[in-house]
Amino acid sequence: MKKGLLTYILLLTLSGLQAQTPTPRLVVSLTIDQLRSDYLENFAALYGEQGFKRLLREGRFYTQAQFDFNKPDRASAMASVYTGTNPSVHGIIGREWLDTSTLNVKNCVDDTNYIGNYTNESSSAMQMLTTTVTDELKIQTGGKALVYAIAPFRDAAILSAGHAADCALWLNESTGKWCSTTYYSEFPAWLSQYNEQRSPAYTLKNQSWTPTLTPGQYVYLSNTQEAAFKYTPSEDKVNLYRLYCTTPLVNDEINKLTEELLNNHPIGYDLTPDFLSLTYYAGGYNHQAGTDHALEIQDAYLRLDQSIAQLINLLDRKVGMQNILFCVSSTGYNDLDALEPKRYRIPSGEFYLNRCAALLNVYLMATYGEGQYIEAYNDQQIYLNHKLLEEKQISLSDIEEKASEFLAQFSGVQQVFTANKLLVGAGSPSWERTRNGFYAGRSGDLLLDILPGWTVVDEKDATKNTVVNKAQVPTPYIIWGAGIKPTIVRTPVSAKCIAPTLAGALHIRAPNASEAFSLDF
Repeated sequence: MKKGLLTYILLLTLSGLQAQTPTPRLVVSLTIDQLRSDYLENFAALYGEQGFKRLLREGRFYTQAQFDFNKPDRASAMASVYTGTNPSVHGIIGREWLDTSTLNVKNCVDDTNYIGNYTNESSSAMQMLTTTVTDELKIQTGGKALVYAIAPFRDAAILSAGHAADCALWLNESTGKWCSTTYYSEFPAWLSQYNEQRSPAYTLKNQSWTPTLTPGQYVYLSNTQEAAFKYTPSEDKVNLYRLYCTTPLVNDEINKLTEELLNNHPIGYDLTPDFLSLTYYAGGYNHQAGTDHALEIQDAYLRLDQSIAQLINLLDRKVGMQNILFCVSSTGYNDLDALEPKRYRIPSGEFYLNRCAALLNVYLMATYGEGQYIEAYNDQQIYLNHKLLEEKQISLSDIEEKASEFLAQFSGVQQVFTANKLLVGAGSPSWERTRNGFYAGRSGDLLLDILPGWTVVDEKDATKNTVVNKAQVPTPYIIWGAGIKPTIVRTPVSAKCIAPTLAGALHIRAPNASEAFSLDF
């Protein structure tokens, strides 16, 4: 009798737990490029009640979702969010890297085996080497789950869609029309009509980004400028769509296309859960530093709040928020910082990677004899000529060690990491973060860590000059849905937890390289 009673109580308890966390009919994963927790909270007085405030009022807000590797960018961060692991495993070390077979820089989603729809770019997700939570959903529903991704940017759309999605859509920065790739099985028929009537190619003319409020109402950053601003992307006839994707206007376009998608596909209609990956933008216009444009960044967050409120309203009308697990993540970085004015006397300098590589080659010739030992350099990384080393029978680990000792003497170089030590050794926390972002064959043989405050100069393209800032960007993660208790969690958590958390909510297995446990909610 007692045993039966205990069994009955246990069953009631388990059924109660299941009732608290029902499987959602739809997961909406909104990644907001460059979203910051501190800005999200500090600008709260600018928000309405149905956007960020509703998410924080009803959802679980993690204020510090940290990436465990150095120099995250949009691509490496999004791949990590959806796979639950680091670039050292999933292989997406950045939006671009040097292709050692051609010595040309390639995009992380380039793939000549496929052709584009409404684009000349050839793309796939095949360079991401592990499964995503979207892949696992497709696999474990026998392909029945519907998985779509919409983003302003090609890499964001494809990496958030995963390998097995129905379709990934992004904005063609040359034409202003929505495009995709034949890598995915579907290109929506309705999209052609949308492209010819309602895409930015036809609606962008004369659209401008101006302050929503009067300039005097933006008082939440101490250096807020007094003058209003006006950005009209269409005034630049060459870069208009690229510039458009760096304004808050593009987030409203994402919402428009999401509505068309929901109008034309049975997403969230049955008990088989579906997945919708969306990407917004929260960085500066034309990737300008937010620290120099305080009014713009505040207005961007105000407009972002409005876009989120509109999206929630749309999802509620089409699917019902009671059927949706809604989550917001970020990419853990900010656009390039501007160099601090000299009057503040911040220690700084200029580091020229091309000159550094040339001097290193001279040193290696003096040590090992004539030859071109430096094959290429890119993004604070130096690639050695492996073919020459084999011909000369020079140990790769030995030459890496000598080169690192030489490079460590350069002004501005804090430390040098060698590929060999990253693959087989162990070291400090900074070593661990560098190792987590390293993938052999895509990363260089020598990785240079430059002092903060210094500018890494690209003599061929000044727009690529980088002011080094190693401060952690406060990165939020918000999850909202049935059974989730509203709270603010200020204890740091790894961004690798996001994918297994979504998998747990869907009651499916985590991605095949996921390294973290699901977050409690």
